[in-house]
Parts: sequence; C-alpha cells; structure tokens
Amino acid sequence: MFLAVGRDDEEINLHWMSCVVPRPVGWVSTVSASGIPNLAPYSFFNALSENPPIVAFGSNGRHAHGRKDTAKNILETGQFVCNMTTFDLHAQVRTTSEGGRPDINKFERAGLDFEASSLVKPPRVKASPIHIECVLWKTVELPSELEENLLIIGRVVGVHINDACLTEGRIDLSRIRPLARLGYGQFSTLGDIVKGGA
Repeated sequence: MFLAVGRDDEEINLHWMSCVVPRPVGWVSTVSASGIPNLAPYSFFNALSENPPIVAFGSNGRHAHGRKDTAKNILETGQFVCNMTTFDLHAQVRTTSEGGRPDINKFERAGLDFEASSLVKPPRVKASPIHIECVLWKTVELPSELEENLLIIGRVVGVHINDACLTEGRIDLSRIRPLARLGYGQFSTLGDIVKGGA
C-alpha cells in the first residue's frame, strides 16, 4: 500500500496515526487567567532535548467556543504541567479528553484530586507518578487548512517523581506502566524493557 498526501487523504487520515507508535500521552494541566484549572491529554507529545530539558506537544483543532482551553491558558499564563499518564488512569485520561466549556474544572469532572506545583501555578494530578513543571518557551504555527495547529514548546523548570516509583534510585517503569497511544483509538503500555542506546 502506498498513500500520497493530497491524493489519498481519507486513507492517510485512517492509517497515519498507526504509523508512529507508541506515543507517550502528555496529560497537560493548566490554569486560566481567571484561576480555573484545566486538564487534557495530548498524544502528540514528547521530550525534545536533554540539556536543557525541553518538552513539546501539538494542540490541534478548536472547540465550539474557540481556541482549545489548554493552548489558550498557556498563551495567557506561560505555564503548564505535564503529568505522566498510566494505564491504571486510562479511564480518567479519556474523560479529560472530552470537550466542554472553559469554565468546567476537568479535574472535578474526572474525579481527580490535585495538588499544588512548586514553581508554576497550574496544579498537578495527585495520582500521577511523575509531574514535569514547565514554562512556555515558544509556540510555532503548523500548517493546517481546517483548524488551529499549534506546536507548544516548554522549558522544564522542575520534575516531581514519586518515591514509590523508584528502584535503587532510578525510575522503575514497570511500577508505573505508562500509557501509550497507538492508532485506531487504541492504547497500550510497556511490554519488555531491554537495555540499549538511542
């Protein structure tokens, strides 16, 4: 099968998200300028740099009320937190992916407790094992003919790691079971872990 962009777009849209897998799911918490917390998952998410630590995610699409709340909040406040998603929290992750009015507290909707961050204003998901506190570094408008397509790049200013997830001082991913996004609306978690370099 070969699919060409501009010719087979319907087929590409069906299969494309299964071509780059697995993808970590960044559970991004923000707070609006008026103080309302928001939480939403983004599977176009990853670390971009080790030193300095940089993360990025793509915010695609719009709500009926305009720009997505996460993007709007970050542009207004310049801060966000990436909360690590786990397989055990996949139901809450899906709940927070549902759209809604900007005055709805997504933490409350998903039945999630939150706690204060150390260096930024957005709260953290208490049940998440790792939290990455970030300040906005840059946004990049990506091409799109139909909707907003914004790349949000953040500089990491602090990382919280739950001590229960450590083995001999290192993060033990087998204890965390991070959530991964596949294609066709499917999710997974880690299988075998092997040593290597990349």
